[in-house]
Amino acid sequence: MAKKEKVNLNRLRIVLAEKNKTNRWLADQLGVTEGTVSKWATNTHQPSLETLYHISLLFKIDIHELIESTLPKK
Repeated sequence: MAKKEKVNLNRLRIVLAEKNKTNRWLADQLGVTEGTVSKWATNTHQPSLETLYHISLLFKIDIHELIESTLPKK
């Protein structure tokens, strides 16, 4: 059986770095554990759409900036 290729669905790790914020900071803002944010940032698990919306508000960015495009680049 072929190994499944990991797909990055969100850009949370990149946005955290761009905004100079930590997993702990985001966890505190959202009322979740730092481990949960770590799972999102490494694309092990995905945050809900509602959570992505709240993250976009915290960072004052469009929610689309948190989602990795799966469309082929032109």
